[in-house]
Amino acid sequence: MEKTVETRPTRSEVPVELTWDLRDLFASDEAWEAELAEIEKAAAEMAAYKGKLKEGASVLLACLQAQEQISMKLIKAWTFASLRQSADGTDPVNQANSSKLSAVRTMVSAALSFIDSEILRLPDGTVEAYIQQEAGLEPFRRSLHELLEQKRHRLSPETEEALAALGEVLEAPYHIFSMSKLTDMQFSPVEDEKGNELPVSFALFETRYEFSPDAELRKKAYDSFVHTLQQYKNTFAAVYATEVKKQVALSRLRGYESVTEMLLEPQKVSLEMYSNQLDIIVSELAPHMRRYARLKKRVLGLETVRFCDLKAPLDPHYHPSVSYEEASKMILDALQVMGPEYLQIMERGLTERWVDRSDNIGKSTGAFCSSPYGAHPYILITWQNTMRNTFTLAHELGHAGHFFLANKSQRIMNTRPSLYFIEAPSTLNELLLGQHMLAGTNESQMRRWIVLQLLATYYHNFVTHALEGEYQRRVYRLAEKGGALTAASLSEIKGSVLSDFWGDAVDLDEGARLTWMRQPHYYKGLYPYTYSAGLTASTTVAQMIREEGQPAVERWLDVLRAGGTMKPLELLRHAGVDMSNPEPIRKAVAYIGSLIDELERSFE
Repeated sequence: MEKTVETRPTRSEVPVELTWDLRDLFASDEAWEAELAEIEKAAAEMAAYKGKLKEGASVLLACLQAQEQISMKLIKAWTFASLRQSADGTDPVNQANSSKLSAVRTMVSAALSFIDSEILRLPDGTVEAYIQQEAGLEPFRRSLHELLEQKRHRLSPETEEALAALGEVLEAPYHIFSMSKLTDMQFSPVEDEKGNELPVSFALFETRYEFSPDAELRKKAYDSFVHTLQQYKNTFAAVYATEVKKQVALSRLRGYESVTEMLLEPQKVSLEMYSNQLDIIVSELAPHMRRYARLKKRVLGLETVRFCDLKAPLDPHYHPSVSYEEASKMILDALQVMGPEYLQIMERGLTERWVDRSDNIGKSTGAFCSSPYGAHPYILITWQNTMRNTFTLAHELGHAGHFFLANKSQRIMNTRPSLYFIEAPSTLNELLLGQHMLAGTNESQMRRWIVLQLLATYYHNFVTHALEGEYQRRVYRLAEKGGALTAASLSEIKGSVLSDFWGDAVDLDEGARLTWMRQPHYYKGLYPYTYSAGLTASTTVAQMIREEGQPAVERWLDVLRAGGTMKPLELLRHAGVDMSNPEPIRKAVAYIGSLIDELERSFE
């Protein structure tokens, strides 16, 4: 039998209908270039307001309105360059445009840095008096008050301007990580049982091979993947150490007690809420997940459960293929409960090329939703015809629905809620999809399959990301004590986090300890733990929608439209969830335990 070689297409070889339509942002590269010139010109003109914000409410309003217009232009221009880079990071034009946009962002940040500094120098009470005098300032109230809350952590205007001018340099660790991961890292191909040669990439490993029912193929792909990671571990450690040291230095410069305090402040989250999320999940979820690992070992007939086996299908002979069109129908059917306005957003997203679903060389891994103000959202995913893809698509559509409604209802400065809340709308879509599917079948194997998909959602948020959050917590503790951040120490920390959680239920090899190299969220502050916070909230909301129906849906849609006008505790209380105490977390952990109970019963 002749061997076949599977190759990945270049971006130019991908059918256009599988890609997103960026013409909805800019009709051409030339139009984008022209917008950059307009942004630079507008930023330069802001100098006219420098030193004048003390002159009165009308001057402050004019300045903030001009800043708002620049922000609206900049977010669309940034999104265009960022999405092009995500679609193909190997394209020199995309690389150049990303660099060009980054330079413009840094210039704008430096040009506008005087605004915050001058507002903070105004005598106490002046800002509130201005708001009373000028009704046009009311939409800016939240951002102005949040700025004043940061007053004790602000540096001199000259220092703030210098830091803003260094913005591109300060963001370098993330860009170096992304560039290395997407363009420089090459993985050896592997052979399947028929001798066919299969390519390995970050995207393919994380979307296909980790979920493969073929234990031998899974092992080969994992070994290929880890082999390449090992070649880059010292470089990636140096890059991540730079990011961590930057955060430590900034927190000390600004007078925070810790990096954690600094990074939680913009999230409007207390240290207790943050600690509850990590402490309860790491300790109380562990026994359930060890049961899950041991069940996987027994059912799959494994001598030991390797780290690469944790996402292997428990029912490998029942692995139905799901086309994008079939997945779209399933999602729309499940979201009927959300009402016509929300459903229309979902339909547009699925049919109007909001989704980029191809696999191609240079494409960013994972999945995300980008929601630029003044345009529709864009979703990136690598479609593999799996049920897991279906849940991931529903997840990203949850982000799209959230920000479509928030952008429509709020001014740009009031659209984005705390990171603590961000993952609630997305995970709610996944839970509604799972509930709908479970309600529609009594067939035992299908029910087991759906339970496995729901467990995958909780695994992603409550295991993968919560353990990443615990890893971050330990890394920052070490860094603040002056400890060395090397490939060896980072791997040791990651290994200890995994070992504390999995115990002896999983064989934690070198590849497991190197998973700190895989996550871009480490470069985005305290982001990973918020995945579990969002899913904790959505677990409760999904239950309320099931029990109450329309009233719960209406409360939730109000919360989505509110955008960033409320703090996360207020948003969730409006939806009916109180995250000020640990009870919702414990209920979510117990629900995961009940899913594993059902799974165990299905194999008896």
